[in-house]
Amino acid sequence: MSNFGAYMDENISLKPTKKGNLDGLKFAVKDVFSIKDYVSSAGNPDWLQSHEPARTTAPAIDSLLNNGATLMGTTITDELMYSLNGENYHYGTPVNPKDANRIPGGSSCGSAVTVAAELTDFSLGTDTGGSVRIPSSYCGIYGIRPTNGAVNIDGVTPLAKSFDTVGWMAQDAEILYKVGKVLLPVQEEGSFTRFIVGRDAWALADQEVQNAFAPFLDKLEESVPSYSTTIIAEEGLQEWAEVFRQLQGREIWQEHREWIQQVNPTFGPGIAERFQWASSLKEEDLPQYQQKRRIIKQRMEKLLEEDGILIIPTAPGKAPLLNLPLEELEVKRSQTFQLCCIAGLSGFPQVNLPLATLDGTPIGLSFLAGRNQDRKLLQFVTEWAEKVKWER
Repeated sequence: MSNFGAYMDENISLKPTKKGNLDGLKFAVKDVFSIKDYVSSAGNPDWLQSHEPARTTAPAIDSLLNNGATLMGTTITDELMYSLNGENYHYGTPVNPKDANRIPGGSSCGSAVTVAAELTDFSLGTDTGGSVRIPSSYCGIYGIRPTNGAVNIDGVTPLAKSFDTVGWMAQDAEILYKVGKVLLPVQEEGSFTRFIVGRDAWALADQEVQNAFAPFLDKLEESVPSYSTTIIAEEGLQEWAEVFRQLQGREIWQEHREWIQQVNPTFGPGIAERFQWASSLKEEDLPQYQQKRRIIKQRMEKLLEEDGILIIPTAPGKAPLLNLPLEELEVKRSQTFQLCCIAGLSGFPQVNLPLATLDGTPIGLSFLAGRNQDRKLLQFVTEWAEKVKWER
């Protein structure tokens, strides 16, 4: 399969509008971004049929075109971005180029696959609950979920607005940083002096993942000014994940209830059940979760401030095998969600680094930094990735 089943529409193409730092680079976009005169599917045929063509192109795409990049195609996504798996009931599952027997991860699955298959230099996705970070980990590429609100998200189909971000993936750290210089606002510069390992996050990882990353952590400990360990969530990351799940679910239903009730769309397995569950959430239960979210944000701000990096596994293990029973896949999704909710609740930037493999299958390491430390984090990742490559 020449395009790995990654594309929703491979023929959509937009040429650069100006020259810039991204000259010569090709990118694809998740099929949730507005492109003038085109209807995005959001991964669902009923959505595609019930929406009008966009009148304008999303600002994030315009920014890339204005800096020399060329848009080459729109990519498959999980239905309405409500999954971490990348298996689309209607349009098929993009093939994971690093292990065809395993899922690519979602919901930015097609975008991740174009990068991993070297069909594009970078790609745009969205990340609400892990939808850039997880496919980046499973497909062995670099990917960033930026600080909430740092990148213009106008013209993007929403899932849960207070968590939604525009993220991107790239073949190497340098390109990831180049794209960041275009999409991110100017931010304060500086350096990171404190590096913190989250013990409870690492406890969620498979033992083989912990073993694989041990040499990298040892190398990091030897080369940084301050290295320590901590418990991120005293009440448990499972509790944090439930806070995220409740708040996200309520926002999702508020966002899409009217369309679902009017159109009565057909959703695939897993997605249908999630929307059904979201519809059962009650408004009066929200304040307790909103208060918990505020406490979590404050705790994370105190932990990282402007000079700290938190180090966690991106996912508990390598990508799950294709066509697992729904119940088994949901167990894995729940474990993964506990790692993803840390950046989701805090709104902090997180970068996946594809630094190791298990029997040839990628696993990802993540660095998280404080709010609006995105550029600094990308610069550090670029420098450190080069150092690790050189020392290997």
